[in-house]
Amino acid sequence: MHASSRRVLATGCSRGIGLEFVRQLLARGDRVLATCRDPARADALAALAAEAGDALLVQALEVTDPASRRAALATAEARWGALDGLINNAGVLRRGEVFGALDAADFRAAFETNTLAPLLFTEAAAPLLARGVEPRVAYLSSTLGSIANTSGFYTVSYGVAKAGLNMAARHLAAPLGALGIRSVLLHPGWVQTEMGGPGATLTPAESVRGMLAVIDALPADARAPFLDWRGETLPW
Repeated sequence: MHASSRRVLATGCSRGIGLEFVRQLLARGDRVLATCRDPARADALAALAAEAGDALLVQALEVTDPASRRAALATAEARWGALDGLINNAGVLRRGEVFGALDAADFRAAFETNTLAPLLFTEAAAPLLARGVEPRVAYLSSTLGSIANTSGFYTVSYGVAKAGLNMAARHLAAPLGALGIRSVLLHPGWVQTEMGGPGATLTPAESVRGMLAVIDALPADARAPFLDWRGETLPW
């Protein structure tokens, strides 16, 4: 995806991996529309915006709300007329799920945010991406969504939703590819964020640096392969 001043929309940018995507995209000269649920509470993102000037625009986005998704894409169209990259990073994880006490509401919330929102947002963004320069879509998935790698009972609603995201991205891959849009599912690794916890093995900077290299290296026929931050293939 790297070229002079790429136009990238990213979701879930208030902290952690999303915030680091914004930092690294700006550092290499890209223009970014960084979205998050509540920009008024995103102090680190606001600080980046104060330094970046016209290169960074921050906008509120509730990814599960159709009107909010439309508003974000309308901003991108008004500002740039096209997108070169879309990073679907926003996600939720319910901790402490216990066998015998699962809550359907947790699954609905996980599905709405982790599966359905990126599917519908990417579909809606396709016309803007089709006008871009070698456009790419990245979905932040997880090895926890790998059926082959699942052998225990943990983060159940998150894993089910990420497995659903993998399938959604594969369904979208063909029509996106027909428009010249490359796509990839990415496992960021175990990252030191609020979601990953302090015991994680990767810093956000290391994870994002790797994922951007993978996105940049996607071949023209990339149709949502499931890769980790090093570019290694993961089992479905």
